[in-house]
Amino acid sequence: MNTSPRVPLAEKMRPKSFDDFVGQQHIVGKNTLLYRAIQYGTLGSMIFYGPPGTGKTTLANIIAKSLKANYVKLNAVTSGVGDAKAIIERARQDKAMLGTDTFLILDECHRWNKAQSDCVLEAIEDGSIFFIGTTTENPYTSMTRAIVSRCRIFEFKPLTPKDIKQALKRALTDEENGLGRMPVEYDEEALDYISYASAGDLRNSLNALELAVMTSPVGKDKKIHIDLLTAQQSTDKKALSLDENMYYDYLSAFCKSLRGSDAEGALYYSQRLIKAGCDPMIIARRLVAHSSEDVGMADSNALLLATSAMYAIEKMGQPEGLIPLSHAIIYVCEAEKSNSVINAMHMAEDDAINCADNKVPNHLKNHPSTNADGHGQYKYPHNYGGYVKQQYLPDSLKDRIYYQPSENGREKNLIRKKFRGENK
Repeated sequence: MNTSPRVPLAEKMRPKSFDDFVGQQHIVGKNTLLYRAIQYGTLGSMIFYGPPGTGKTTLANIIAKSLKANYVKLNAVTSGVGDAKAIIERARQDKAMLGTDTFLILDECHRWNKAQSDCVLEAIEDGSIFFIGTTTENPYTSMTRAIVSRCRIFEFKPLTPKDIKQALKRALTDEENGLGRMPVEYDEEALDYISYASAGDLRNSLNALELAVMTSPVGKDKKIHIDLLTAQQSTDKKALSLDENMYYDYLSAFCKSLRGSDAEGALYYSQRLIKAGCDPMIIARRLVAHSSEDVGMADSNALLLATSAMYAIEKMGQPEGLIPLSHAIIYVCEAEKSNSVINAMHMAEDDAINCADNKVPNHLKNHPSTNADGHGQYKYPHNYGGYVKQQYLPDSLKDRIYYQPSENGREKNLIRKKFRGENK
């Protein structure tokens, strides 16, 4: 009987070089900041954050190995100050005696408290260690500012179905670490489904593939056949066919249903996407965007409900989180519509690009000169009852109007003194 521990396929297929790394081209692609830093040996401390299964720890390992440096891995859940101090002391010795750098790779780095984080600050600053933290939480809100300020932050995105399918095929043909020695035949739609159902998590997709292969019997032709039904069972989700074109069509239909105030359509398309394996956070993010793009100032409560729904999905997951998500979808659909926010944003964006050299009016400067233009002292609005007419935009844009309220919903009741031409 084989008593050796079984290593999961996801671990065996963990990339060991940049050539094998999947996705995140905005981080590891040629001519990116990280690529150039590795190429020229100017790499500093970093924090990788993003969803699970997107390659954060894998990339940290690849970087450390590619630079031929020592690297030590810790998990913030199980390590403490003593562990970090021992690593730092050893790193200083290796640097002094051998000239060798040391990378401290800390998984779940947001779990370290202030005392634990502070113990590595000096070592990061003096170059005794290079710190690479990995986390699923936003470091700007979940980690101490002192650590974040000393690190370059890289955000990892969910992998695309195309990236995941590429990794699945490599696992099926790799004879050394993957399933290449097994007589597996697969349907393309089965791999497509696993790729979509994993919601951008490569680890989950490889686990599903391994389960499908290991639990499928060998057929009369001495082959293991992986079809759509097998893919459904391995992901524990009902297989609703959804190729790449259909995915974008359904997502487009969902967005247009929101804009068109059709709650039935928006609910249907959102559920159709979710039941096909789409991450509900994708639906929630689109809902937040459209609550400002298509509802906007006509009913600002739509944005509050949409962001609350996104928070609920993140913290509650399925199926409970789908209830507030549906609540927010219905609200956005039924709300009065106005696109004044996005129109104002685009106009301001164009002027920011095309009129970038404009000067700030003297009275708005942090240290205004007394005679720069011979007139214009800043008027403190609260001294005038809360509003006073004065110029805020640069001279060339002083008459520009970006935000123009619509006649819909609460927006028609807004009082904008600049539109009424009042001045106190």
